[in-house]
Amino acid sequence: MSMLRMDHVGLIVEDLEAAISFFETLGLQVEGRAEVGGEWAERVTALPGMRTRIAMLAAPDGSGRIEVGAFDSPAAVGRDRPRDEPHALGYRSLMFEVDDVDANVERLAAHGATLIGEAATYEDSYRMCYLRGPEGILVALAESVRS
Repeated sequence: MSMLRMDHVGLIVEDLEAAISFFETLGLQVEGRAEVGGEWAERVTALPGMRTRIAMLAAPDGSGRIEVGAFDSPAAVGRDRPRDEPHALGYRSLMFEVDDVDANVERLAAHGATLIGEAATYEDSYRMCYLRGPEGILVALAESVRS
């Protein structure tokens, strides 16, 4: 038995609509939305009374998906821990290849993104930067600069 594929990365946020808007601005497309709850969800998560709203967003080329969810019940946990430190244990960042780092930074700033450090070129390969997106989600952008 072997793994067939990586399906998606899941993110939990407080403001679902802001997160969806941010990732749509980046170029992901909403595949669908759902409200999740009931006996099966409670059994899978071991959270009695579990209810969440989710959206599945896909990269335009189909290479990856992100599930963004907001818990209605029980309340999400971890609000008191640092979520936006590049060296924190656990989830690191979501990286996207883009055609123009600077233009994307500017577009995403209108959705509350803030640049961490600066955009810089790695060897002769990529121009890269890190942003803090909605609720401190770390997003990396990379633009190919190969000749």
